Amino acid sequence: MGLLFFALMCYDNFTMNENNLVLYRKYRPKTFKEVVGQEYTIRTLTNAVSLGRVAHAYLFAGPRGTGKTTVARLLAKAINCEKSPSSNYEPCNKCVSCQEINEAKSLDLIEVDAASNRGIDEIRELRDKIRFAPTRSKHKVYIIDEVHMLTKEAFNALLKTLEEPPEHAIFVLATTEIHRVPATVLSRCQRFDFKKLTLGQIVSRLKDIALKEKVEAEQEALELIGISADGSMRDGESLLNQVITLEDKIITLKEVQEILGATDPVVVEGFSKLLAQKDIPEALKFINKLAQDGYDIHQFTKALVGYLRKVLILKIDASLAKVVASEMTEEQIKKSLELATQFEPSELLKITKLFIEAENEIKSSLIPQLPLELAVVEIDTSPTSNI
Repeated sequence: MGLLFFALMCYDNFTMNENNLVLYRKYRPKTFKEVVGQEYTIRTLTNAVSLGRVAHAYLFAGPRGTGKTTVARLLAKAINCEKSPSSNYEPCNKCVSCQEINEAKSLDLIEVDAASNRGIDEIRELRDKIRFAPTRSKHKVYIIDEVHMLTKEAFNALLKTLEEPPEHAIFVLATTEIHRVPATVLSRCQRFDFKKLTLGQIVSRLKDIALKEKVEAEQEALELIGISADGSMRDGESLLNQVITLEDKIITLKEVQEILGATDPVVVEGFSKLLAQKDIPEALKFINKLAQDGYDIHQFTKALVGYLRKVLILKIDASLAKVVASEMTEEQIKKSLELATQFEPSELLKITKLFIEAENEIKSSLIPQLPLELAVVEIDTSPTSNI
């Protein structure tokens, strides 16, 4: 049963050579100021530590790879740091407690993966052991990841623990599906919502990591990795790690496209301009040139639908740029706003629907580009009033 409490601790085996760690683990933030984004959450938690008002239970909700578990570990370090906290209450990362947490050796930081330990027996075991005092720290911190995976019975058992926790125990529940967490549990936790990171934040972080790894990377290559990460810093770092592993110390846009199977945003933008100009012959030539050059037509159409969605959002209201901030650079948003002026909303709606249909049909088409060609022709022949 000890597996319940130490499985994830063994997963992060920091005793191995640091150079062999994957990038997202090697460069995991060790202080609050290193966390990218989530400013409100960081400010609130550091204030709580400074005032000695740390709650007994927190709920971190948000998309994957946005820092929920990382911030939970930082909180554990901050409240158990053996040195006097600095003015911003950062963990010192030098005392025994901080080092044990950094190296995943602390007996007072217990991480539970609810996806694989979701039953009532595991939660009962946790509840039975929680009454024991910390081994060396002031607090025992329990991080339950993917807490929404717990069974109904397990949630009920956890609820009893959250209602009357020992003074030394602090819970941090993390989830990517907040709607699956019972209201009774939500009401007993301080909730923090983690947001997707913007493309600019991800690219800036990747650029810093590439510099530390002594890797040259084209800006466009990092932007494409950032777009593929879809607001997840961890995914962005993992993708960069994949590219570095497979390539040399110089990363180009073409290499990233080949490795990730991603489509260059410039290509999608160029095709969209032809649609705005209603230049159907050139659009058909464009599609066949892509096919001849070996582009993945399905991937291109998927990227096109995503791009048209963003243009449509910006067409409706330019202030909605924050909605697509995790997927586009400021320059790309500017160009998309310019393109949006060349369409009527009804046109964009019709075109987007046509290419969604084309994307679905490509999978079963004997000629991959045919559904795309038919969609282009239909744009030219179908009146917008028929939407």
